[in-house]
Amino acid sequence: MNAVIVFEGFNQVLLEVALALIPLVIAFLIFQVFLIKLSKDRIVNLIKGIVLTFIGLSLFLQGVNVGFLPVGQAIGFELGSKSYNWALIPIGFILGFVITFAEPTVRIMNLEVEKVSSGYIRRQFMLYTLSFGVGTAVAAAMARILIGFPLWYIILPGYLIAFIMIYFSKRTFVSIAFDCGGVATGPLTVTFIMAIAIGAASSIPGRDPLSDGFGLTALVALAPILAVQVLGFLYSKKEKENEGVNDNNDTLKEEF
Repeated sequence: MNAVIVFEGFNQVLLEVALALIPLVIAFLIFQVFLIKLSKDRIVNLIKGIVLTFIGLSLFLQGVNVGFLPVGQAIGFELGSKSYNWALIPIGFILGFVITFAEPTVRIMNLEVEKVSSGYIRRQFMLYTLSFGVGTAVAAAMARILIGFPLWYIILPGYLIAFIMIYFSKRTFVSIAFDCGGVATGPLTVTFIMAIAIGAASSIPGRDPLSDGFGLTALVALAPILAVQVLGFLYSKKEKENEGVNDNNDTLKEEF
């Protein structure tokens, strides 16, 4: 009986994942025939990867449907209905931090950044920066649900600050920051944290799950942009301090 409940609607999930992967497979076949011409061994590995991706995505989405979404909504509803529903704010920060820390897309992004920058931008710094930023955004989203102020009170000034920070942050970090905004809104964040927000909005009197429960993803996308640009500003400031120290040392050497 439990197995039937767990795999309820799994056929639809398999169909959706297949429809999502088929265009990618067709595109690869076209490039393989006319352009890249990979060896047979690499094609075999690619096929194995596609099969594993199909299985992994199908199981993950099924888990979201039967586990993440219902549990997230239940947690949000219970916390929102309590007299101490202010606890949604610190709990939101902790969950946002932990989930971003475990987000696969965030870890891949950080690994690529460290690799391309030859270790100049450490992936651990990036990981903690993004996790702290998303945690803060989720806490702000929970505060918005509790208080009931409009979303643009955060979005508008947030993006204004982000665009102003472009002139003060290192150019490399600006490019990374705007990519991180999309990476942080990964499957774990959207499925679990959004479900909690909708559940909380459903349980608080005077709140509408449609207008108050949604909007969290926009905040999560904004937070990494600001956090990474601040990190870039700190890197830039540190470099200028080091350059100043080096110039002083060179001056002292010339005097001696």
